[in-house]
Amino acid sequence: MIERPAAGERAVVVQLDFGQPDLEDQLEEVRLLVESAGGVVVAEVFGRRHSPDPKTYAGKGKVHEIAAMLAAGEADLVIFNHELSPAQERNLERELKCRVIDRTSLILDIFALRAASAEGKLQVELAQLEHLSTRLVRGWTHLERQRGGIGMRGPGETQLETDRRLLGNRVKLLKERLVKLSRQRGVQRKARMRGDTLNVSLVGYTNAGKSTLFNALTHAGVYAANQLFATLDTTSRKLWIEGAGNIVISDTVGFIRDLPHSLVDAFHATLEVATDADLLLHIVDSATHARDEQMFEVNKVLAEIGARQLPQIVVWNKIDLTEAEPGVERNEYGNIARVRVSARSGEGLDLLREALAEYAKAKAETHRKALADAEREANQDFIN
Repeated sequence: MIERPAAGERAVVVQLDFGQPDLEDQLEEVRLLVESAGGVVVAEVFGRRHSPDPKTYAGKGKVHEIAAMLAAGEADLVIFNHELSPAQERNLERELKCRVIDRTSLILDIFALRAASAEGKLQVELAQLEHLSTRLVRGWTHLERQRGGIGMRGPGETQLETDRRLLGNRVKLLKERLVKLSRQRGVQRKARMRGDTLNVSLVGYTNAGKSTLFNALTHAGVYAANQLFATLDTTSRKLWIEGAGNIVISDTVGFIRDLPHSLVDAFHATLEVATDADLLLHIVDSATHARDEQMFEVNKVLAEIGARQLPQIVVWNKIDLTEAEPGVERNEYGNIARVRVSARSGEGLDLLREALAEYAKAKAETHRKALADAEREANQDFIN
């Protein structure tokens, strides 16, 4: 018999094998996601399939196994570490008599839990509503009939149609508010970017140590924890670099594999701080053997938001867990490609500051030359 946890919603996690090579990494990640959402995994159901079942994703026999695990663990819900269609969710809930959510819903729930700023909350609500719009029929079948009765007689619109219309209106309002906030943020960002100040953005897979590194460099006191998506809101700080002056450094939301497109779209205003940077520090958890796959996922999202071609230094973090030595690696062109550090212990941070100084001096020199060229052109025009 599975022991009943004392607190937190109890979840049965379903992970199916379709031939992917990193199955164990995906399973470990969904455990962390459930924990970050405040839940407890009481059972895990595995299975191997060539392709998802159109009706229930997992297939009839596997659904029976999930039902048995639900009963044994006295669980509250089932979480599929996959993307389910609205019809598959409805069919599974009908069969299992409990809530069923997929990976996208789980990530959206964590974002809702973590959002702190007004803009962050708007972004999460927009993503949730757009996800909900495809699933509005779930649990609403009794409202498909025409409304009737005293006080309920109306123009003939069904309750479901009303809800869809109201949801659409709310989505439109949220998008308008976010566009306005994006414009305000853009004005502030352009003001910061004027001149020769280097603008740096930290990007990376969730829980790679971005906020810990940000705090180690800037002493900003940003919330940092061993959780997925501990940071949602972008924070920018000035950082004094010896021999190079001030630079602006920004901490951004972490990425994850199969990040819902609705979230990427909703958080586009927040992620613009990365697209407008002069330099990206790509923070990598060097202690996980899934680092290559995580780097690939980060670069995929960067490409999606138009930031893939920006200069990038890979920061090989958590060397205190791998016993690697601090160091700097350069590419064939002599540019800094990788810096090995530990944000927690501070090892290698002096090397990272030197790398930032190198880029800051290069930008200052480029800016100085641009001003000199502009002045020469102006003088030439005056003479002519």
